[in-house]
Amino acid sequence: MTGQVLTLDLIDDAAAIAEYDRWHRPGNVPAAVLAAIRAAGIAGMEIYRTGNRLVMVTQTTPDFDPAAKSRADAADPAVIAWEARMGQFQRALPHAPDGSRWTPMARIFALSDHP
Repeated sequence: MTGQVLTLDLIDDAAAIAEYDRWHRPGNVPAAVLAAIRAAGIAGMEIYRTGNRLVMVTQTTPDFDPAAKSRADAADPAVIAWEARMGQFQRALPHAPDGSRWTPMARIFALSDHP
């Protein structure tokens, strides 16, 4: 399996951050959104937060195609609604790719690379 690490910021407001956290608790993410994530070939996903900074870690299957996932998401009403809801809390980093809130992170160190 391969994966990706992405980051973004939330608006810096304690109530909004608490609401964002609440939406991500078990039972609060719509089943159709979870199904779309899994159907795209994302086998694992975790989101970590410190303050208003988020880091998402994904594990993807060999057939995962980010462009295909983007196209599928753009045609899925449940995903569109979820992204709109989450977008009210999220803020892209200044160097985020155009049209994207989540920004890929580059790995600069792996302990396994060092004897």
